[in-house]
Amino acid sequence: MHTPSDPTRCLILGGTSEASALARFLAGDERFAPLLSFAGRTRSPVLPPIPCRTGGFGGASGLAAMLEQEGMHALIDATHPFAARISANAAQAIAMWPLPFLGIVRPAWQPVAGDRWQMVDSLEEAAAALGMRPRRIFLTIGRQELAPFRACPWHHYVIRSVDTPEPHHLPPQATILTARGPFATDDEIALLRSHRIDGIVTKNAGGSATEAKLAACRALGLPVWMVRRPVIAPPSNTVTTAQEAMRWLEMLHHERMTERGA
Repeated sequence: MHTPSDPTRCLILGGTSEASALARFLAGDERFAPLLSFAGRTRSPVLPPIPCRTGGFGGASGLAAMLEQEGMHALIDATHPFAARISANAAQAIAMWPLPFLGIVRPAWQPVAGDRWQMVDSLEEAAAALGMRPRRIFLTIGRQELAPFRACPWHHYVIRSVDTPEPHHLPPQATILTARGPFATDDEIALLRSHRIDGIVTKNAGGSATEAKLAACRALGLPVWMVRRPVIAPPSNTVTTAQEAMRWLEMLHHERMTERGA
């Protein structure tokens, strides 16, 4: 049932492929009035075909106020698994201004036969675990959390990120690669070989867009220092895909229309 006069207004906290996929599902659907919010860390995000905003809300209270002022009917947390502060603010905002609340929680990567993973709890722990012998390390941790590796300047770091890191964030020996996934396994193997990589440091983001680097390390027998996800209490309602989130929104809209007798 299409009800252009009373669409279901939903705020999507985005920055992930799942958020972008959900935005594409919602584009042009008159049942919904979505707004996709970016934190603003990526300089040139790929904007989907729905209204978007960039920047923070002023903490949990600011987000709660925005939900009230904009007459939102639902909040969807589709942020990165390591965006702990944003997810915590979302949960607190819903406690202040209760609304239907959904989390899209991307499954974490799991090691398989042939993987040489060392699990660590932080990037600081990962940097220390690299040891004193100089290595060539592939960093796929984004551009804003490179400081721990400045403390280990004897390694050469090949750093891949969507945007170029600021110079003052970089370790002294660094090669910068700017690229946006998805990546193919054969290309990742070629990259690791061409840069003579001895191992990689990455966060357990999950998803398929950047998983090929793990398959490449498995094929080459390289170690992976894998940063565990932060412990975040998920919303009571969670799904793992944009398709499931769309079905949840469709059910919510149907319930709203039923209550109104539309």
